[in-house]
Amino acid sequence: MFEPVKHFTAPSFQIKHAVDPWEKAGAAALRRRVFCREQGLFGEDDRDAIDEVAIPIVALALWGVYADAVVGTVRIHEDAPGLWWGSRLAVCEEHRRVGALGSALIRLAVSSAHARGCTRFLAHVQSQNVLLFRRLHWETVGEVELHGRLHHRMEADLAHYPPFHAPQTGFLALRSAA
Repeated sequence: MFEPVKHFTAPSFQIKHAVDPWEKAGAAALRRRVFCREQGLFGEDDRDAIDEVAIPIVALALWGVYADAVVGTVRIHEDAPGLWWGSRLAVCEEHRRVGALGSALIRLAVSSAHARGCTRFLAHVQSQNVLLFRRLHWETVGEVELHGRLHHRMEADLAHYPPFHAPQTGFLALRSAA
């Protein structure tokens, strides 16, 4: 009788460091949804000691100029002088087809670390995401099993990520036409 209603996706997104409490809470909730419930990698919560020092980054759905919800996240941290790691990249299920969010989160993660003195940026990437990272100028430097799944240890080519000095305001990403 009625056609199913297609989920409406925001036309634009703000990619930025999470600074407000609601942004940080939204990032944590999204991580729990993706890594605990969807993927079953952790019990009730995926938080660990890295969260105490990590910088959370979020993708916010924008309705006009109003930020409505956290729809993507990643965290970064400096492990040793100049050595930075990215982890817990997650995009909520209904926004995975947007086509720009994962890439934009990765771009801000590496570029903002680069602005803070990063000379090497690494991440453990689940196998199903390796192609995305390769397209974004990352290369596999090893493999490791984490949480029962094969991960590629990948390194970003910093030449493709110029330093970005305004991560608290970030930048806009538009929904792809596809």
